[in-house]
Amino acid sequence: MTNLGKAARRFLDGLYLTGGILASLFLIAILFLIVVQMVARWTGEAFVGAPDYAGYCMAASSFLALAYALNKGNHIRVSLLLSALGKYRRIGEIWCFSVGTFLSLFFAYYAIKTMMGSIRWNDISPGQDATPLWIPQMAMVAGVCLLAIAFIDHLVRLLFVGNHNIQEEALDAHTE
Repeated sequence: MTNLGKAARRFLDGLYLTGGILASLFLIAILFLIVVQMVARWTGEAFVGAPDYAGYCMAASSFLALAYALNKGNHIRVSLLLSALGKYRRIGEIWCFSVGTFLSLFFAYYAIKTMMGSIRWNDISPGQDATPLWIPQMAMVAGVCLLAIAFIDHLVRLLFVGNHNIQEEALDAHTE
């Protein structure tokens, strides 16, 4: 692998790791929101919009973790079926990554389109928080676009390098 290829690999792996770290920070934010809401209830105060903010954090955490989970081999895969394909496993993997790439690009396109519509129409959350919806949608867009990049990355690697770069020990654990 060339120096440029190694640099690209490090950059993409760092990008996926960044998504995973951001996802974990949003999980910590959910914990913080729950604790603050509990304290507010105990003291007789109101924390308006806390459930809405926790929901936004949950969505952000879920979407931002997608590419990291794919890169680590933690997504539900069809490895039993792929193992059964024997010498045709590579064709099955190409088909799976192609479908995943298409669907993630499709989802990314419509996520961006939805967010842009929310900005254009000044769409506001119907909850007590009255948050502009494009703000929580931005995390969904980032996560889905990151997933699309990951699928493209692994598909291109599978086609031109011969392996998809998903950590093999994770795959081996699923096939045993």
